[in-house]
Amino acid sequence: MKIAVASQNRREITDHTGRCRKFWIYEIENGTIANKELLEFPKEQSFHDSSPHERSPLDDMQVLIAGGMGTGLVRRLVSMDIEPLITTETNPDKAVEDYLKGALITRPAEPHEHGHKHMPDKSPPKR
Repeated sequence: MKIAVASQNRREITDHTGRCRKFWIYEIENGTIANKELLEFPKEQSFHDSSPHERSPLDDMQVLIAGGMGTGLVRRLVSMDIEPLITTETNPDKAVEDYLKGALITRPAEPHEHGHKHMPDKSPPKR
């Protein structure tokens, strides 16, 4: 099993996963952490700047732990067969250890959508 943890500053779990480009990758064997390495990819491969139809450096993950993400990213991860988990835990190692113990406290996705293109409001001006 492989678990990705969003960590743009390499120390804490990142809140804005869509723009994150640095992820700790944990390889799990027999329910314990067997390996941990940092995966960094270019801006154009971040979830925010890439198409959901393109391959992702995270394609072979089973779980992605982050501090925040919108419902659009949650749907995208689910379509990639990646379990999205949002937590208030800030320590990547502790989050993975808690996940493996079944003790990671999670919260729901933010209800907003980020959309890549914003359509201008064509409603008449308010008087």
